[in-house]
Amino acid sequence: MKKIIATIVLISCFQFAKAQDLETILLAADDASLLSQNYLNPAMEGLMYSMNGGWATTAKVHKKFGFDLTIGVNASLVPEEAKAFAFIPSDYSYLSLPNNESEIQTIMSEDDTEVMVDVEIPNGDGTFKVVSFTMPGGITEDLPVNAVPAPTVQVGFGLPFKTDIKARFVPTQSYDDVEAKLLGFGLQHDLTQYLGIVDKSPLSVSILGAFTNMSVTYAMSDEDASDNVQVMDGEAEFKMNTWTVQALASLDFKLLTIYGSAGYNSGKTTTKMKGDYILTYDIEDENGNTAGLPEDVSVTDPINLDFETSGMRATLGARINLSIFKIFADYTFQEYNTATVGIAFSVR
Repeated sequence: MKKIIATIVLISCFQFAKAQDLETILLAADDASLLSQNYLNPAMEGLMYSMNGGWATTAKVHKKFGFDLTIGVNASLVPEEAKAFAFIPSDYSYLSLPNNESEIQTIMSEDDTEVMVDVEIPNGDGTFKVVSFTMPGGITEDLPVNAVPAPTVQVGFGLPFKTDIKARFVPTQSYDDVEAKLLGFGLQHDLTQYLGIVDKSPLSVSILGAFTNMSVTYAMSDEDASDNVQVMDGEAEFKMNTWTVQALASLDFKLLTIYGSAGYNSGKTTTKMKGDYILTYDIEDENGNTAGLPEDVSVTDPINLDFETSGMRATLGARINLSIFKIFADYTFQEYNTATVGIAFSVR
């Protein structure tokens, strides 16, 4: 089980963490942060929407000391408009596209076409530091599904007062140069008891609140000696926190459960590129002629980005009940619509 969980977390969810040589974007100097933000944004937002899914497949809580083990996968579908971003020259101080493209593919595009970017940084004496690099294209074809996937491996336990506590926990796991860990908690409280609905009614109503924290680090190595970027102790790091509050309702029958929810999602991810990097530029005059020897520029901890999401959500789903074994699927309508499938073992 541990190996299965680690594989889901480290391969499915974080393939994009090491899919491309993103350190070359540092050659964009002060424009590197905006370029990175635009490129990574749909993956970060999609992951936050995915991590808020799959917390409940029924509004009915456990009896005291009942429990369940749930294993599922959420997949957030990236909107078509988020698969590329417009390149607006006035947004950048030093960048231009020599082939006159009007847009660049984001990381979650199906199009893996690379786009050449020219950098020209004035030195103040009539000369310029110049270099060219390629923006990586999309990586969707490298993912198991055409979406941003995330695991939901959790346990639920029935407490007194018709309340369930839920937990998601993946201890620190490593895969190649990627290291990740995850921790999440949720509480689901039964509201049916306050509504005067008889116990034998199939209708259940409850409220759920949940929080997830995940962190991933990727040790960056200098694999391409010709890319004008030397990496020393490089590391990409991101830390994610998500919250969700939902009102749930379900019709629970012996063989079938139909469930739905409405609520609110919120999330924030901090992404950093740490370490020391040496960037090499050619020196040219205003006519493009060589005006000196190549120049090295050292930068430390060059990238620090914040990604945030928030918005309403609504879910519809169904679960097949085969004694203690459950099979479920649902679909959540939100900015990044999310499909969820999985299995559960539940003892009331």
